[in-house]
Amino acid sequence: METLLQKKGFICDMDGVIYHGNRLLPGVPEFLEWLKKNQKKYLFLTNSSQYTTKELQQKLERMGLEVDESNFYTSALATAHFLKSQAPGGSAYVMGEHGLLNALYDAGITYNDVNPDYVVVGESGGYNLEMITKAIRLVRNGAKLISTNYDLTGPTESGIAPACRALVAAIELAAGKQAYYMGKPNPLMMRTGLKLLGVHSEEAAIIGDRMDTDIVAGIESGLDTVLVLSGVTTREDCRRFPYQPRMILNGVGDIPAACE
Repeated sequence: METLLQKKGFICDMDGVIYHGNRLLPGVPEFLEWLKKNQKKYLFLTNSSQYTTKELQQKLERMGLEVDESNFYTSALATAHFLKSQAPGGSAYVMGEHGLLNALYDAGITYNDVNPDYVVVGESGGYNLEMITKAIRLVRNGAKLISTNYDLTGPTESGIAPACRALVAAIELAAGKQAYYMGKPNPLMMRTGLKLLGVHSEEAAIIGDRMDTDIVAGIESGLDTVLVLSGVTTREDCRRFPYQPRMILNGVGDIPAACE
């Protein structure tokens, strides 16, 4: 814990670490206050592509937390940045929410459901068979398949729900093509996160609730790794993986509590 407390920067996941749905998790206000009081740099790095950074800021504000918009980075922004660098002025058939659509629009990527360069899949509550069928046909016709994140499931207020990797699997199987996943643990996402944080990887820690995205991303990027049990992973789940986090905490509230 002493090593963790000395870190200059913290990259934090959101779902399962800061909140479940619209419910703030215990110890989060104290953790945020500790970050500010000790002048730690922090970034909320989320694999969710549903919301804009402004909406995430306002969501935390409704929960009583004051965080600047610059402290957020999403898989939607990472996806838009990647497509802009790969195919400037390109087009995409998009299955996702406004957070993803806005990010792509701002990056100059236009919507195209006829002959797009890419099929981009993010989280959405509006999936239907017609959309999936169109995506499959477009990929089979040559469009490149992009998924905003690698999460298989996600925590909600009422329990586990399927996430992006589960939803894009149908397209991969039927089209016979593998998606390129943009969110954690993609090194592009992590390098951007560290750049925004403004610290070297050895001076930073990542706090998350998933072994297959947060923890492996931290290990491969050289960050200190902290798994919290407030999300989708249990201590028993950890034993199934060939890599382990350096620390396992009940939640982020354990960090300021350790100082006390």
